[in-house]
Amino acid sequence: MAKPVATKILSRYNICPPPDSTPPSTSLPLTFFDIPWLFFSPTQPLFFYQYPHSTDHFLSSTLPTLVHSLSLTLHHFFPFAANLVLPLGSNKPIISYNQDNSVSLTVAESDADFFYLSDYHQRWANQFHALLPELSSTTRGSMKQEQGIPLFAAKLTIFPNYGVCIGLAYHHVVADGRTFNNFIKTWASLHRQQYCSSSSSSSSSSSSIHSPPSYERTVIKDTHGLESIFLKEYWCIRKLSTDMNGDGLAIGCNNANADLCDDMVRATFVMSPTDMAKIKQWIINQCKEKKKPEPTHLSPYNLACSFCWVCLVKADDEEKRLEFDEEEEDPTYLGFNAGGISRLDYPDSYFGNCIGFARCMVIRRELLGEDGMIVAATVIGNKIKEVNKAILEGAEKWISDWVVFTKSEKRKKVHLMVVGSPKVDFYETDFGWGRPKKIEEISIDHGNGDAISLTESRDIKGGIEVGLALSKPKMDAFASAFTRSLKLMK
Repeated sequence: MAKPVATKILSRYNICPPPDSTPPSTSLPLTFFDIPWLFFSPTQPLFFYQYPHSTDHFLSSTLPTLVHSLSLTLHHFFPFAANLVLPLGSNKPIISYNQDNSVSLTVAESDADFFYLSDYHQRWANQFHALLPELSSTTRGSMKQEQGIPLFAAKLTIFPNYGVCIGLAYHHVVADGRTFNNFIKTWASLHRQQYCSSSSSSSSSSSSIHSPPSYERTVIKDTHGLESIFLKEYWCIRKLSTDMNGDGLAIGCNNANADLCDDMVRATFVMSPTDMAKIKQWIINQCKEKKKPEPTHLSPYNLACSFCWVCLVKADDEEKRLEFDEEEEDPTYLGFNAGGISRLDYPDSYFGNCIGFARCMVIRRELLGEDGMIVAATVIGNKIKEVNKAILEGAEKWISDWVVFTKSEKRKKVHLMVVGSPKVDFYETDFGWGRPKKIEEISIDHGNGDAISLTESRDIKGGIEVGLALSKPKMDAFASAFTRSLKLMK
């Protein structure tokens, strides 16, 4: 393992919305779409941008507009400056904002190799954590007092004359990827207007808001009684964890290197439309040859997930060198999120979470066999078809179904959690310096199972970037399986 990247803290800010731009105090109730995310650790994206200027130039010319534009953005997206309040007893958690709330913004400098960190090849995972902001919490300990948890923090790290990294951390309970994308696009657009304009005072915050966020919670209809089911599970798990002197909930995790193995590396694999067309045609040909039904919904998302799932199981099998033969009969799970805005016909401007959970299961040996890709694509396609038909069907099991991803023994089970979506165009986030050179999702480093992050490809239209964080031997095995399998699919 390499030494972690060193950063020098230059300044710290507490960013608030402009005075009198938001109500003195307001609260936002959690819906049944939000509550399951109380069990998850923060989302931690890093945006790397090329920036060929000195630190002094950044501090004098760029930082003031970043601070100002973030403040303007918080006027529209005030929950990012709010706290999650965990009340006493069995009362429902809420998002609470008052004028004393703010977003923590840290500014730092690093002499690390910007181009190494923003590349696609294998890099030591621990080198990225210094680029993340601390997202403090008070969830450790007892339930004897009301607790407030900040929901969002940011860190700007300047690599003099080379680049800048915008490191963000937010608790998913406040927003899904769609809402977060609207937030960061607004911040970027407001900053770009000021940065590229000779007169920043002429900027208008409303000019960058295509559709102001809607906080109308009544559009979420709980026809299945999910809120009471999820709240009961939440309080039971929180009490159990507290009684055992645990950390409370995953949302309270504040240790950047928690569960990080010494030999963990990060890498990004790019799947082009040509690659996915090749995989799709191979599946179709194999099904015809073997007289098997063709999997439904062979979308790029399904193909990317299926291919990586099979490669990951093969990599795990190679790493263990068949030490545990009985594990081939064990189940292996794949979990992913399903967007609810289009499926439930809610407004795209809705602020908050509107995604469902989906979980697929197959027997491990089925993925190791010659028809592994067909098996994987079939179960994922069937699950997508089910979700498209009725996203809330079986939703009462969302939390219990996902426990397998947090409670598994990491070294003995292969379960895959898929984070993100290539439909969210994060690579179009331009602060005035052009598109990001690279985006990393650091939260996949943590947890008791494996995870991949999916984003749109930066350079290949219709392509998908697959981010992974694995042990060095397992990453080598995955890379080998990935390359070898693509070559075989002619």
